[in-house]
Amino acid sequence: MLWTPPTNPAAARHGAAPADLAAASAVVDVGADAGATSRPLRILLLAHAFNSLTQRLHVALRAAGHQVSVELDIADAVTEEAVALADPDVLIAPFLKRRIPEAVWRQRVCLVVHPGPPGDRGPSALDWALLRQRPPPVAGPVAAAPDRPLGPDMAAPLSWGVTVLQATADFDAGRVWAWQAFAVRPEATKASLYRHEVVQAATRATLAALQRWRPGSLAPAALARPLAEPAQRTGWQPLVTRAMRQIDWARCTADTVLRLVRSADGAPGAAAQLLGQPVRLFDAQAATMAECAAARGAAAGSVLARRGPALLLRCADGPAGPGAVWIGQVRRDSAAAAASASTVAPLKLAATLAFAAEAAALPEWPVPLMRQAAAAATPQGGDLAGGAGAWDELHYSEFGPPRARVGWLEFNFHNGAMGERACRRLVEALRWARGRDTQVLVLAGGADFFSNGIHLHEIEHAASVAGDSAAEASLRAIEAIDDVALEILTLTDRLSVAALRGNAGAGGCFLALAADRVWAHEGVVLNPHYKNMGNLYGSEYWTYTLPRRIGAEAARALMQGRLPLGAAQAAAQGLIDDCFGADREAFEPQLAAAALALAGAPDWPARVQAKQAERAADEARRPLAAYRADELAQMRRNFFGFDPSYHVARHHFVHRKPHAWTPRHLATHRR
Repeated sequence: MLWTPPTNPAAARHGAAPADLAAASAVVDVGADAGATSRPLRILLLAHAFNSLTQRLHVALRAAGHQVSVELDIADAVTEEAVALADPDVLIAPFLKRRIPEAVWRQRVCLVVHPGPPGDRGPSALDWALLRQRPPPVAGPVAAAPDRPLGPDMAAPLSWGVTVLQATADFDAGRVWAWQAFAVRPEATKASLYRHEVVQAATRATLAALQRWRPGSLAPAALARPLAEPAQRTGWQPLVTRAMRQIDWARCTADTVLRLVRSADGAPGAAAQLLGQPVRLFDAQAATMAECAAARGAAAGSVLARRGPALLLRCADGPAGPGAVWIGQVRRDSAAAAASASTVAPLKLAATLAFAAEAAALPEWPVPLMRQAAAAATPQGGDLAGGAGAWDELHYSEFGPPRARVGWLEFNFHNGAMGERACRRLVEALRWARGRDTQVLVLAGGADFFSNGIHLHEIEHAASVAGDSAAEASLRAIEAIDDVALEILTLTDRLSVAALRGNAGAGGCFLALAADRVWAHEGVVLNPHYKNMGNLYGSEYWTYTLPRRIGAEAARALMQGRLPLGAAQAAAQGLIDDCFGADREAFEPQLAAAALALAGAPDWPARVQAKQAERAADEARRPLAAYRADELAQMRRNFFGFDPSYHVARHHFVHRKPHAWTPRHLATHRR
C-alpha cells in the first residue's frame, strides 16, 4: 500500500473520476461468432500534423504489434496515393481538418477519432465541453451568443468522451466502433484536457475498435452486448466563433475570463484588448484574493503588475469582490496585424515580452519559491508578500521526516518551452534548493510537459528585434538551458529524480537525463532527438548522458531514428529508469511514495558517495566543459553556417506552415 504524504504537492490535484465512468469503458465484448481477427494489422495514420495524439497512437499501435505508417493530410490525391502504396487494413484519422476522400472511405475501413461522446458532432467539441462546465456567473459574450445560448439547463455533464467512428460523407456521423468516457477535469485548459484525458481515452478506444475489424468487411464485428450510452447526447455543435469568446473586461468576471481563455488554449486564444491592442489570450491564471484586493479602484482592463511571463489585468467584480487575472501568453491579433504595416507575423509570446516596454514600467509582484500551494491556501489567499496560493511558474515544497526529506521543484513553463528568462529562473531555483536539507530533489517539470527544450517562438521573435538575430538568440538559448543541465549534473550531495508527468521532447528529454533517476508514467511520450528541427545537433550534455545510459551505438541509432518513444519502451531500453502508473493521476502519488522511499533508504549514504565518486572519475576522464564545447561547436554551425535548414524548420514550426510532404521516417510506405 502506497502512502501519500499530506503535504505532497502532487496530492489532490485531480478529482477522482465519477464511478459511473467505468460503465462506459471502451473495452468491447466481441461475440465468438462475430468474425473478428486478432492478427497484427497494417495501419495508416492519416493526420493534419504529427501531434500528441497521433504520436501516442503511433507508439501504442506499434507496441500492440501492428505495422504502422503515417501520412500527413495534404490533398485528396496525395491521400489516395498513400493508401494505394500502404494498402492498409485500417486507416485511422486521429487529427484531421478535412474530410477523408470518398474514394478511400468507400473502399476500406476508415476510423475517425472524435473528441466527444457518441452523438456529439462538430469542430469545437472540447471548446463547448469547457465552456459549459457551469453557467456563466454574469451575462457575458458566450451567454449572449444568439446562435448558442447557454443556461443552467446546459451546464456541462460530469463526463465527456472520445468516440472512434467510421468515416462517411458527413462529419462525425458514421457508425460508432468504440468510445471511452472521461471526467472533465476542473480548471483544465483545452490543450491540457486534450494532452491527457483525450489522448488516454482515444488510445483505449482505438485499440478497442480494432478488436472489431473483420477481414474483407467494412462493417465492424457484432458485439455480445451493446456499447454503453453517454450521459447525454449533444448533437451537432457549431464552431465557436471569435465573438463568442470576446472578452469585455468591464463585464466579464475573473471566472468568466478564465473559462473563456481556457476553452481556447492552445488555439485560437480568447480575443481581447490589451494595452490598446487587439490580442489573443492564453495561459490565464487565477489571482488570489489578496491580489484582487490590491486591484480595487483600478479601471477594468488596466494592467496592474507583472510576474514571470505574466501581466495582471483588472476585470469585472465578482460576488467575492474585485476581479483580476494573470495572463501569461498573448498573440497579437492576426487580422489587426494584416491591416497594419507590420511585415512580422504575430507569434504567441510571454505577455511581458510581447509588451516588453510597457511591462518594464510596471511593478513586479514576486512570490517566494517555497509558499503555500493554491489547493491548500486559505480563502483569503494570504498577503502579497507571503504569496499563499499565488500562481507562478516555479514552486518548491518539501515533505518527509527528518533525514529522509524530499524536495519537490515544479517548473511549469508554458508548453514546456524554456527561454532565456525561464532558464535563468530555474538555475536560481536549483541553487536555492541546494541550500535545503533534503536527501532527494524531485524535478517535477510541468503538469503537461516536463520540458520541450529551447523556446523557438522567442528565438523567432528575436529575428524582428533591431540589433538581434535568430542565430544569436538560438546560441543564447542553448547556453541558458545548458546551464540548467549543468546545475543538475553537479548536484552531488543528494539524489535527483526527473519526474515526467507529461511528455518531453528534444532538449527537454536530455535535460531529464541529467538527473540520477528518470521516472515516467505509461502515458508519457518522449522524442529524444533533435534532427526534426532542421538537422539540429543538440546540446544539454547529451553526448555525455545518453551513451552512459544506453551505450554509444544505441545512442546513435536513437538520435537518427527520430521517432516518438513510449515511456514503457524507453524504460525497457534503459533510456529512463522506471515507468509506473497508467496516467498522471496514478503516477503522482506513487512518485511521491517512491521518492520518500529513496530518501529514507538505508543505503542512501552509500549511493550518494558512489555518485560523487563516479562524477569525479568522469570529470577526470573528460570534463563536462569539453562535452559542452564540442556540442556548441556543432550548434554554431546549425545557427551560423551555410545550411539554413534549422532556421527554415523553426520558421515553419512556429508559424504552423502547412506540410508539403510527409517525412520518410514516418511514411514507411513511401520508402
